[in-house]
Amino acid sequence: MQSTLEKIKELFESFNDDTFQSIEKLPQSGSDRIYFRLTARENTYIATYNLNRKENHTFLAFSEHFRQYGSPVPQVYGMNEDATIYIQEDFGGVSLMDLLQQEGLSDRVYSLFQKSLKELAHIQIVGGANLNYDLCLTAKEFGKQAIMSDLLYFKYYFMDTLKYPYDKQALLDDFEALSNYLTHTSHKHFMFRDFQSRNIMVKDEKVHFIDYQGGMKGALQYDVASLLWQAKAELPDEWKSSLLEYYISYIDGTLPNPVDRITFISQYNGYVLIRLLQVLGAYGFRGLFERKAHFLTSIPLALRNLRWFVQNKHTGIELDTFNELLQFIVSDEVIGRFESVRAAPDTPLKVTVNSFSYRKGIPPDATDNGGGFVFDCRGILNPGRQEAFKILTGRDKEVMNFLEQQTKMPDFLNNVYNIIDITVEDYIKRGFESLMISFGCTGGQHRSVYAADALARHLRNKFGVKLELKHLVQDEKKWVNTL
Repeated sequence: MQSTLEKIKELFESFNDDTFQSIEKLPQSGSDRIYFRLTARENTYIATYNLNRKENHTFLAFSEHFRQYGSPVPQVYGMNEDATIYIQEDFGGVSLMDLLQQEGLSDRVYSLFQKSLKELAHIQIVGGANLNYDLCLTAKEFGKQAIMSDLLYFKYYFMDTLKYPYDKQALLDDFEALSNYLTHTSHKHFMFRDFQSRNIMVKDEKVHFIDYQGGMKGALQYDVASLLWQAKAELPDEWKSSLLEYYISYIDGTLPNPVDRITFISQYNGYVLIRLLQVLGAYGFRGLFERKAHFLTSIPLALRNLRWFVQNKHTGIELDTFNELLQFIVSDEVIGRFESVRAAPDTPLKVTVNSFSYRKGIPPDATDNGGGFVFDCRGILNPGRQEAFKILTGRDKEVMNFLEQQTKMPDFLNNVYNIIDITVEDYIKRGFESLMISFGCTGGQHRSVYAADALARHLRNKFGVKLELKHLVQDEKKWVNTL
């Protein structure tokens, strides 16, 4: 039976005379799709392996349609016979989010957001005009049922965990009213459903869109709200307001008639609220139910975003019970439940994080603390058994991808975070001076190195404590770092 890589190479050679040179697996996103970058003599290409054939056919059809209308989507060069692999144009590896994180709020980044909104309006209104919505993966239209689903997701996985007494029927009535209000709009066009800066690639100062196969018909405001209020982007209010004005001005010149700005902005605010609550629902599910530390630490930021919105924006509809609940969940009391203790500049605690080899023994602790925690990484699949990884370490991209995608290292580390956080928080409060945490594996080169780096990042980001990171098997000058 052919391997996936052999099938990709065979498909590539069936439509392209360019000389095939290499293939690299890319880090996996939240979906089940697996991406590869193909390098040939003259160009690079992206290959996608996905067992969801309907999704693949939708992506192919949407891509062909939008390209006919001049939208910046990739060309799909070919798909194999069983519709599980397709090869598309490569827009490079730099997203708008990458540039925002690298450059901050620069003039260049702002102009790229403008370009993105201009191209969004074009693909929504012009590209979506004659689209066959029968191809949509789920519903043809983002309507009342979808909005209710997002609101209930927030209710079950976040709101109800707060144990706040409220009239459940009154809240459901408010959800119903908000859903009706947002779906009654005269401006329904193509909607990405997940239009955010990680799905906007930047190449040669032009923006290009990916990951739109989940699209359907819906309100224009939804995608704009998704982009401008993306939690990790943290755009300032001045940018959000001016970029929204830019978008409205552009669609006024594209639609047959200008929009009613008051109604349009009020409904836009409603969709912003839906997106903010959807995020809290996701953080609640991943953090409060699945106990994943990263999502728990993200809750205070999401709540502060929501608080600013509640205090400064209006949706144009009165929802008494819902508004009362929103005021409660953005209160200092609730935000305080999820905030971590942070180290001050004069906090005495210093955390030492080690990676080591069990062949050489567990590292001793010279402080009065007595050794702290030792975690055994040998239950994680060892990348060092593969020839290609033998000379690499847990800091090399190939090894990191392997541990993140093909082992239980993410689950292992989430459990480590939950244990360590209790102690670090307590030690900060009580004025303790030292804590040692060590990760061991067979050779002290792959798994323990990756785990020690990951914990050091987690502690720095969550608690701001002084950290010393040591990889004991490696050359001392190269591998000892103080964060």
